[in-house]
Amino acid sequence: MIRRTLLQALAAAALMAALPAAHAQKQVELSFYYPVAVGGPVTKTIDRMAADFEKENPDIKIKPVYAGTYQESIVKVLTAFKSGQPPHLAVLLSTDMFTLIDEGAIVPIDSLATSADDKQWLSGFFDSFMMNSRTGGKTWGVPFQRSTIVLYWNKELFEEAGLDPDKAPATWDEMVEFAKKLTKTDASGKVTLWGVKIPSSGFPYWLFQGLTTPNGALLMNEAGNETYFDKPEVVEALQYWVDLSAKHKVMPGGVIEWGTTPKDFFERTAAMIWTTTGNLTNIRTNAGFPFGVAMLPAKKQRGSPTGGGNFYVFEKTSDEEKQAALKFIKWATAPERAAQWSIATGYVAVTPAAWETPAMKKYVEEVPQATVARDQLEFSVAELSTHENQRVTKALNDGLQAALTGAKAPEAALKDAQREADRILRSYR
Repeated sequence: MIRRTLLQALAAAALMAALPAAHAQKQVELSFYYPVAVGGPVTKTIDRMAADFEKENPDIKIKPVYAGTYQESIVKVLTAFKSGQPPHLAVLLSTDMFTLIDEGAIVPIDSLATSADDKQWLSGFFDSFMMNSRTGGKTWGVPFQRSTIVLYWNKELFEEAGLDPDKAPATWDEMVEFAKKLTKTDASGKVTLWGVKIPSSGFPYWLFQGLTTPNGALLMNEAGNETYFDKPEVVEALQYWVDLSAKHKVMPGGVIEWGTTPKDFFERTAAMIWTTTGNLTNIRTNAGFPFGVAMLPAKKQRGSPTGGGNFYVFEKTSDEEKQAALKFIKWATAPERAAQWSIATGYVAVTPAAWETPAMKKYVEEVPQATVARDQLEFSVAELSTHENQRVTKALNDGLQAALTGAKAPEAALKDAQREADRILRSYR
């Protein structure tokens, strides 16, 4: 009897010891590709999010893979996908949607989010962010780190130039007028302070949409198989950009680096800059002076493209892994966490509900500049996105840089870009 009881106790102990191992075998591990080279230090925030999610969901492990720039990230993601080791989920540009669909790499989010709760969640994002998330009646991406372009200005330099430090330029003409008063040269004629800097490396096409949108121009159709680079309003927008340096002498000539533009602002060699709202936390941390944030100046209207990254869920993964990826995405975009992400990074909280959370309301009281990008969504358009998106945007970027460096006239540069885009997209029509 004692021997049998002892054997039963040993068997029970063995069973209990085996339970954690069985549980570990059932744990779903998700590889999560994330573009680390975006505005501000975000790896710590992502690591903390993954750890917090795992605490609440011990059956799912999130393994962040920091993949470089957005451009490097999509190359790495597609390479992994084609090699038979696809990521389970990734944050990539919202504009990568057509490329990912054409490669057969991603699944529609609404094919996974089928419950009433899922559908309610998916309908809760800002409409402007969904423009680059849907096509063909399906939702392919979920907004996460999204942005618009905004104008930052140094209030001290405005005051020194005799400008109202609390008033940003509201129109194209005003921006030229303000920039002329702000630009300074030394005794030798060398410019020591530029009135304005609009970056033209990295994402020239995106910054360019900050000029075409206020001029009433769209660069592509919703189906992603036509572009309108050589329309008169588009040419006029590029002429204005070129004239800031060539004619008005308020911006450096040639290519202005995306990555160093905030540093130029910190070092007071640029009084106004255009960059992503995703740089807000970076600028708050490093600007040793009072600064303002404003919507982009208007020509015919206000407007900016949206920008930034979406979550995508990948094919060639198990149904269990897809559902686990969806669970993480829903968790990461819940109002409280969308608010936390916005506060930590400066990106726009992607749902109206996030702006109603106590944390976000407190943040807005302390940092009213945070509302500018959100309010600009009312006037925002989809970021340039087409089939063969990398090739099409390269054609436009090459044209823009040719015009900005003086190698081609704006009209000729854009006609060449349109001709190349037509050639690339012909088979998709």
